[in-house]
Amino acid sequence: MRFLPVNLNAVLVELDDLAQTLALLQSLQAEPVPGVQELIPAARTILVYFEPSQTQLPELIDAIGARDVGAQVERSSHLVRIPVHYDGEDLQEVADLLGTTPAEVVRMHSGSAYSVAFTGFAPGFAYLSGGHPRLDVPRRKTPRTRIPAGAVGLAGTFSGVYPQTSPGGWQIIGTTPVQMWDLERAAPSLLRPGFRVQFVDIATLVPEALAALMAQCAGERAVAQGKRAAADAPAFRVEAAGLQTLFQDGGRIGHAGQGVGASGAMDRSALRAANRVVGNAPETACLEVAYGGLALEALQPAVVAVTGADAPLEVQTAEGRRYAAATYAPLALDAGDRLSIQSPQAGSRNYVSVRGGWKVAPVLGSVSTDTLARVGPAALAAGDTLAVGSTAGLPPVALAEQPAFDMPRAGEEVCLDIVLGPRTDWFDANALALLTSQAWAVTPQSNRVGIRLQGEAALTRAEARELPSEGTARGAIQVPASGQPVLFLADHPLTGGYPVIASVASYHLDLAAQIPVNARVKLRVVRGFDVIDVAPPTTEKH
Repeated sequence: MRFLPVNLNAVLVELDDLAQTLALLQSLQAEPVPGVQELIPAARTILVYFEPSQTQLPELIDAIGARDVGAQVERSSHLVRIPVHYDGEDLQEVADLLGTTPAEVVRMHSGSAYSVAFTGFAPGFAYLSGGHPRLDVPRRKTPRTRIPAGAVGLAGTFSGVYPQTSPGGWQIIGTTPVQMWDLERAAPSLLRPGFRVQFVDIATLVPEALAALMAQCAGERAVAQGKRAAADAPAFRVEAAGLQTLFQDGGRIGHAGQGVGASGAMDRSALRAANRVVGNAPETACLEVAYGGLALEALQPAVVAVTGADAPLEVQTAEGRRYAAATYAPLALDAGDRLSIQSPQAGSRNYVSVRGGWKVAPVLGSVSTDTLARVGPAALAAGDTLAVGSTAGLPPVALAEQPAFDMPRAGEEVCLDIVLGPRTDWFDANALALLTSQAWAVTPQSNRVGIRLQGEAALTRAEARELPSEGTARGAIQVPASGQPVLFLADHPLTGGYPVIASVASYHLDLAAQIPVNARVKLRVVRGFDVIDVAPPTTEKH
């Protein structure tokens, strides 16, 4: 058992194989370690998020290192049968790779019992283990740019079903009409860790049997989620939505088992400040505005605040008078007043709070919009109307809020502290020197998923082998084949297959979120690559 550094609030536990990983996961779920917030299992690793105020890394390592990873994992009694049209475009190629026929591939795939080992890549995407031992095929050399929802694929010894249309490199052997991810289902993800799975060849089913399987997979329906409160009297009208305006709150924690990450506000210090200004609870949803351009008309009296980027604010009253407003201060609007946020002079994102909170139904416990996973309310558009919650019983507004840091500007150089790991040893000495010696340009391809960095020299790897998918953290600096890093932000994928050389220290994540395009980033190491090996106890097998 190896403990690899990830960040000041996260560590990656590496094990020998999937069996040990599942055994440790089962142990940590059955008897949680105090202070652990989230577990992200993968093929040979578990990413462990913890709260530093409740536990320190040495105690966490002692507690996890003492767990038995040789125990037999209890199999779930929940069986999901998935009907499949075995018409995939790679079926013949898979048969050729295995030296057999397409019919035999279908027989092996549909005749095997699978279990959900872990989830990741996208909401509802499950990595299924335990199939026929001969079904071991490499990913495609060149990934496809578009794989349709419902595609059934193979990669290595895993089988899986794409829950939504996306790029991918798995070998596609069929399709299923079943929705793997459905927010109208009580449990949106059809497959969750521990579930047993059996694929059924649709060609062998009569129509009645297929209809029965489809009904079982449809499951219990849930109430509509993520809808704005249409029945309430609107409090604001969106006149212009800018480049991107989203609802964001403190994020959705605890849904990794369905393949859903936390998402949430990019600059959480600005989110909390905006809510404190108007007297809301700190994690209440705000409007997150990227690069300005939002214009709101008040339809009834309200108190709002704008925090985050250094952006000029203008109010035009119902009578036509115009005046400049301040950020980080309460702003009283009357019916007919119009608030507009201009392009930021420094920073990149603003947060707009309203006293009483924006009234929108949560999705999986949060109103945050995850742009990668496509979970949460839709982005605002011109003409939308917004409702507001109750202001009864709220504390007074705050008058002394200030930005948590100086907002970065385009053209300037921003220094971010980093923690080395978890895959620092996959890079050569030259790459490690380049990581911190050169300035990295922030490219226009950056978004809520991550900042794409461009350096004069690329980072080279010392390891050429493929990295099994493992959990990725907010702030991770992942290095794809190009050698040009990507700094993961709020909407990053739950798991990834490229090595992470380092992570931005947790206390600099809000600053990273405000770095505008065309700024430059310098990286400074504050904690080295300290790997701890622990020999865990194992159950004697007979």
